[in-house]
Amino acid sequence: MTDILFLRGASAFSAFRLQGLQQRIQALLPGARIVSADYRHIVKLNATLDDGARRQLGALLEEHGDEGQAKGDLYLVTPRIGTISPWSSKATDIAWNCGLSAVERIERGVAYRIEGVSGELRAQVAALLHDRMIETVLADFAQAAELFRHFAPKPMTSVDLLQGGRDALVEANGRLGLALSEDEIDYLVDLFVEKTKRNPTDVELMMFAQANSEHCRHKIFNADWVIDGRPMDKTLFGMIRETHKAHPEGTVVAYSDNASVIEGAAVDKLYPDADGAWRFRNELTHILAKVETHNHPTAISPFPGASTGSGGEIRDEGATGRGSKPKAGLAGFSVSNLEIPGFEQPWEKHYGKPERIASALDIMIEGPLGAAAFNNEFGRPNLAGYFRSFEQSVQDEVRGYHKPIMIAGGLGSIQAEQSFKTKFGPGTLMIQLGGPGMLIGLGGGAASSMATGTNTADLDFASVQRGNPEIERRCQEVIDACWQKGADNPILAIHDVGAGGLSNAFPELADSAELGAHFELREVHIEEPGMSPREIWSNESQERYVLAIAPKDLDVFRALCERERCPFAVVGTASNDGRLVVSDSHFGNQAVDMEMQVLLGKPPKMTRNVSSRQVFVPPFDVTDIELADACKRVLAMPAVASKNFLITIGDRSVGGMTARDQMVGPWQVPVADVAVTTMSFHGYLGEAFAMGERTPLATLDAPASGRMAIGEAITNIAAADIRSLGDVKLSANWMAAAGHRGEDVKLYKTVEAVSQFCQQAGIAIPVGKDSLSMRTAWTDEGESKQVVSPLSLIVTAFAPVQDVRRTLTPQLQLIDGVETELLLIDLGNNANRLGGSVLAQAYNSVAEHAPDVDAQSLAAFFRLIQQWRSEDLILAYHDRADGGLFATLCEMAFASKCGLSVMLDTVAYDQYMNDVDGLDKRPDSLKGRFNDMLFKALFSEELGAVIQIRRADRSRFTEQLRAARLSYHFVGEPNDRDELRFWRNAKLVFSAPRAELLQTWSETSYQIARLRDDAECAREEFEALADVANPGLSVALSFDASEDIAAPFIATGARPKIAILREQGVNSQAEMAAAFERAGFAPFDVHMSDLQAGRVHLADFKGLAACGGFSYGDVLGAGQGWAKSILFNPMLREQFEAFFHRADTFALGVCNGCQMMSNLAEIIPGADCWPRFQRNRSEQFEARFVMVEVQDSPSILLAGMAGSRMPIVVSHGEGRAVFQGIDAQDNARVALRYIDNTGAVAARYPFNPNGSPDGITGLTTPDGRFTIMMPHPERTARTVQMSWHPDTLGEDSPWMRMFRNARKWVG
Repeated sequence: MTDILFLRGASAFSAFRLQGLQQRIQALLPGARIVSADYRHIVKLNATLDDGARRQLGALLEEHGDEGQAKGDLYLVTPRIGTISPWSSKATDIAWNCGLSAVERIERGVAYRIEGVSGELRAQVAALLHDRMIETVLADFAQAAELFRHFAPKPMTSVDLLQGGRDALVEANGRLGLALSEDEIDYLVDLFVEKTKRNPTDVELMMFAQANSEHCRHKIFNADWVIDGRPMDKTLFGMIRETHKAHPEGTVVAYSDNASVIEGAAVDKLYPDADGAWRFRNELTHILAKVETHNHPTAISPFPGASTGSGGEIRDEGATGRGSKPKAGLAGFSVSNLEIPGFEQPWEKHYGKPERIASALDIMIEGPLGAAAFNNEFGRPNLAGYFRSFEQSVQDEVRGYHKPIMIAGGLGSIQAEQSFKTKFGPGTLMIQLGGPGMLIGLGGGAASSMATGTNTADLDFASVQRGNPEIERRCQEVIDACWQKGADNPILAIHDVGAGGLSNAFPELADSAELGAHFELREVHIEEPGMSPREIWSNESQERYVLAIAPKDLDVFRALCERERCPFAVVGTASNDGRLVVSDSHFGNQAVDMEMQVLLGKPPKMTRNVSSRQVFVPPFDVTDIELADACKRVLAMPAVASKNFLITIGDRSVGGMTARDQMVGPWQVPVADVAVTTMSFHGYLGEAFAMGERTPLATLDAPASGRMAIGEAITNIAAADIRSLGDVKLSANWMAAAGHRGEDVKLYKTVEAVSQFCQQAGIAIPVGKDSLSMRTAWTDEGESKQVVSPLSLIVTAFAPVQDVRRTLTPQLQLIDGVETELLLIDLGNNANRLGGSVLAQAYNSVAEHAPDVDAQSLAAFFRLIQQWRSEDLILAYHDRADGGLFATLCEMAFASKCGLSVMLDTVAYDQYMNDVDGLDKRPDSLKGRFNDMLFKALFSEELGAVIQIRRADRSRFTEQLRAARLSYHFVGEPNDRDELRFWRNAKLVFSAPRAELLQTWSETSYQIARLRDDAECAREEFEALADVANPGLSVALSFDASEDIAAPFIATGARPKIAILREQGVNSQAEMAAAFERAGFAPFDVHMSDLQAGRVHLADFKGLAACGGFSYGDVLGAGQGWAKSILFNPMLREQFEAFFHRADTFALGVCNGCQMMSNLAEIIPGADCWPRFQRNRSEQFEARFVMVEVQDSPSILLAGMAGSRMPIVVSHGEGRAVFQGIDAQDNARVALRYIDNTGAVAARYPFNPNGSPDGITGLTTPDGRFTIMMPHPERTARTVQMSWHPDTLGEDSPWMRMFRNARKWVG
């Protein structure tokens, strides 16, 4: 092993994380103890390192001293033998960029030393330490040499149909997890035995199975239907299409591409020219809409399942037309009961689960982290979502989400001229763009089409992909560079690689041009040489796209890829013979040779012959329920409770286009109804999206649940400024347990109802997805068990927005001298039905009467809200949904930090009780009826909204509501007692302090955060909610934010050049360029590869801005790989050093750029006291909008701003400043500090979101030319980008002054 080095690294886990792992091991083996857990870097050399290079390698990998006499048994967790990990590819790139050419490859493992484990239990302990799909546990270091062993390629096999007939294919179907239906087996037997008279290869069978799986081909949605013996005349997909056919206006592309395209507007788009100069161009830009599901993978392995769910949907948005751009995302989860240890709820009853799937709690701890991590690293803000838990016995069956719903969606933008794929000709190159193939995610399309628990465990695990968002970012940069060429875009057509891998993507790409294609298997980039042809062709490794490019454009495309360091391969060419041929030059044979239409043509069409099932459920009796207990249960139910733990882990500001995120008001309460983004850095046009789902209702009335889901999405998106209801387009995502008794009819009837409802309301559904195997089956000690999902329609509404500043929020306006009141608009028309409500669920019922909505009322409601907004009549808005009126009013109070006095007389009116004699003497005689009406009033989840209006405007509302035949009730007003008080018939029926209810509402979030994050941080945040004196965010400035101090310099026409510097994985360059462009600079897009290749030189620039993101995926620590690729590269080091030592230059480092520049301190004059930035104290990525104070410092960027206090965006996982010593901290030139909302230096979380000492988050040098900060001023340079701001601010946020200061300093 002379050519392999082992370098000991830092501890792999914090004490908090190690303690959690220790507890899991001790639950298995009480006497076991983790002695240590250190990183081990395993370096394969291809030449001997000299002493200097060895020291450099040790510095690069931050080598620690030898551990001495080791105690405990070694468990060395490494990447799976035969694979190359994404971490390795990035770390090795950094080493090469540092000039360490003797390094062949670097891998990283974790060396655990554990005492007290006997030999027979070793495997069980090892199982807790690694992910078996991508990792291996070794017993000694010598075995690590296997990581670098070259494996011989495995040959393909064939299935002997000619001898074994149909039975041979049936056997292969089970062994390979193909999920072929009976008619598909017959189809293939006929094809190969009767027609081609040859045996199929395993490659062909796997490819056919994925391409024709329910997951990929949506066979049920295209099936013929017979219901209760009566043939139906429409397919499900046909009925969905009717919505678009009835209302096609405003839709550019529906059903035919990876995302739907909605009409946008001509706006100023900012992107770099071919010479790198960032410039605005006025272009017609359309809106993309897409929502996907990733349910099966999230059930099996929640973090990677949800991560790759988000990653796959992002690729859909980037692979529309001839290339497009993802913009903002959403993520949603439906799971069974959480059963949080120590926080079990009275409605939760333990039922068990299959061993191979994750628990609901594990899914909600790990799944959201996975989705957030991918969005964060790729660089897409996550702005909306939902979270529902449901597990209940209905009609003697357990209904729930053991197979969870994981929704990933979002919107993007596309240049109008790129909206349609080109029909390319023969000879066009078929190209794979992106990461290499690995043996992960094999058979996912088929596995996702089965009931969970019916496939073999090994095949289930094998079907889950793993994510690598940094390389997907590189791919997107290439795609962006292509479409930004406009008419010269080299991409003729593009498709993402998802289910089925290349075996599905390449044929679909060729078939889109009605062509065949010929491929060479060995041209496919793979990181696992031992893979078989079947594994190479069908693996579902993520972060890949397939593209059609003309041969004449290959050199242009190659140059773009090389600049972004993005791998690509020419794998084949399109052909006019209609055949799909995959040759294998290694074995000299053909893995695939068939007619394209055999694969993608229509196998026999499915017919669903199904029967109805009647619904009988017991009534829901509220007579003996205490109102206070009901209020507490409703606020604790996940569907109602605070989603804070889901939101703060996700970047909501990256890209600089966010105008309305989930957090509302000065107290940043997660109650927004809608997400809103701007279309440009100029103007106020934008896009909105919002979600709706009412899945428990489907256990009672499935068609009503569909209408209500659409209604909820509409009442949510109505908070945005939308021209008309016709502008709203819907995504419909359908989940059902097809084949289970009664569920197919529910599906059909709900699709039918939704189609009719949308046509009546004037709304189209141009995009959607289905997942129809929502059942989990297993055996528990001989007892057969199953959990069946309710029919589940998840709706997402998308629409263009006229003015992003006019979005309504639930924050009440408390205006001196103006009396206001709260008006409930009731789309349930006083029916107040409790069916499927959170209240019923909290008492283990579904109640018996389902709420519903009619299309005319919904359309009238939407029209009135938009009209009243245009007349400035609405002060606050919040829809009524989960938890009913009670939850709506509570959330409005939480967002506004005020009390409410609520009068329920008209909402709970009972016309029959007025004539009851003696009721005043024996009030309990009708307690049941009294409670019934009261509980219905408070907790019914009929659609509608509560709006705050000026009392003087009352008649303007009532007249129009009566004319529209909409029911309404005046329900109360804000009070100054900070209490919620509910009155009925002049009696106080319930009251509680707002802060107490806020903590009740937040406790579910806290309990999950406490298990997931640093427990002390979670506790501090939860305790802070009880602080009734918290004044909230504020803006107090020492300067006039509206003054443009750069204007005289801009007037000269001179625009100094600034390098907007990025490395692979950086994702915040656009907003940085926009801020400096607005301040009068000429920003240039400079990639580190430009400097390395000599295409660009820093000598040509006055300024340098190092941007935020995840350079190299932060594999060697945040910003460290980026910095070391400069420090250890003599040419680059000299160039940066010269730039920093010039007297006429300045630099700004933000977030990842701040981390990088702090690591360059040794070559930056005066930066010797700067800290390094390490993992946040919370052990979590923190996305916050928090207060900072500008310190008195020499920083030229913060000149004249000292003493100013204002909020700023924070989005990072490693922002905790760590100084070399107390002297360094004392002598550092501090430029920014976190403060709490009272103005004191922030010590507690989350006001100090990363645990930095004395709140330090920005620093400068003695001459002030170089400033670094972890927060993002460039994402809040416009007031409209701020999550909250006082009404006194104009177009420019206070942070714009920073960039103008730079322009003034340059002169």
